[in-house]
Amino acid sequence: MSSPVAIAELHFDFGAVGQMLLEELYTLLARLPLFAAALAIVWVCWILGGWLAHRFDFHRVAGHNPFLQDLLRTTLRATVVLVGVLVALEIMQATAIVGAVLGTAGVLGVAIGFAFKDILENYLAGILMSLRQPFRPHDYVDIDGNEGVVIALNSRATVLMTLDGNHLRLPNALVFRSVILNYTRNPNRRFQFGVGIGVQEDLVLAQKLGTDELTAIPGVLADPPPRALIVGLGDSNVQMRYFGWVDQNAHDFLAVQSEAIRRVKLKLESVGMDMPEPIYRVQLTGSTPGEMRAQPAAKEAAKQAASSRLEGTDSGTAADTRARRDLEGQLDIGSNGKSGDDLLDPTAPHE
Repeated sequence: MSSPVAIAELHFDFGAVGQMLLEELYTLLARLPLFAAALAIVWVCWILGGWLAHRFDFHRVAGHNPFLQDLLRTTLRATVVLVGVLVALEIMQATAIVGAVLGTAGVLGVAIGFAFKDILENYLAGILMSLRQPFRPHDYVDIDGNEGVVIALNSRATVLMTLDGNHLRLPNALVFRSVILNYTRNPNRRFQFGVGIGVQEDLVLAQKLGTDELTAIPGVLADPPPRALIVGLGDSNVQMRYFGWVDQNAHDFLAVQSEAIRRVKLKLESVGMDMPEPIYRVQLTGSTPGEMRAQPAAKEAAKQAASSRLEGTDSGTAADTRARRDLEGQLDIGSNGKSGDDLLDPTAPHE
C-alpha cells in the first residue's frame, strides 16, 4: 500500500508547462513579420513566374508545338516559385526543413511513379513523338496491326479513324515502341496477287500476257513496270505471282488491285490458258442415281437463267479505279470533336 508521502511526490507543476507554451507563443508572434515577408516573397515569385512564362518567346525552342510550349512555361514558373520558397525558408531560418521535405518528396515520387506508371509513360512518349513526329495528319498508317487514318496526337493517345469510320485511340507508349507502317509517305504502292497456271502451259507466255494486261490498266504505273514471277509449284499447278505499282494520289489502291485481278484472269482465259483448281475426292451418300443425274441438269438450267439475266450487259467494261475520298467527310466529323492539344504539326520535323 502506497504511503501519503509517495503520492505527494507525484504532483505536476502545470505552471512550468504554461510558461513554456507562453514563451513559444511569444516566439511565434515575434516571427510573424518574417513569416509575412516570406509569404510576400513567394507570392511575388509566383506573379513573376507567370509573367515570365507569358513573356518569354518559346516558339524558338518549341516551334508550333503547343504541348511543349505549355510544358516549358510550367517548368519556368515552377522554377521561379521554387527559388522564392528557398529564399523564404532562409529568411525564416528554416532551411533544415528543406532536407526533410526533399526526402519526403523523393519517397512520394517513387510511390506516385509506380502508381501512375502507364500515365507517365504515355505522357513521356507523347512529348518525344511531338518533337520528332513519325506521321502527319491524315496519314494512312498501320500501328501494331491497327490500321487507320491519323486524326490527332495528344498528350496521352494517338487517335486514328479506321476504314469503317470508327475512332481508335492507341496509347502513346504503344505507338512509340511499335513498328509503324506508313502507307501515305510514299504515294506509290505495290500490289500483288497469285494465279495458278496449269503445269502443261507455257509459263513465259503467261507472264507476258499478264504483264501486258497490267500495263493497259488505268492506274497501274509504267515505271516501275509490272512484273510476273514464278514463286512455287502447287499440287496441280504452277504458282504465278503478278506485281504492279499504283499512284495512290490519283487512283484507289484496292480498286486497281481488284481490276488487275479481273483483267488478268479474263486475259488468260481468252487464250485458253489452263488455270486448274485443286482436285478433291468427294464421296456422296444418300442420293439415288436418278437424283445424281438430275443435279448437273439443274445446275445447267440455273447457269442459263443467270446468263439470260446478264444478257445485254458488258462484262468487259473497265472498272473505275480513280482515287476515292470516302473518309474525308468522316475525318472532318472526327476532327471537330478532338481536343485542342493536338501535337501534330505539318511543319515540324518528321522521321
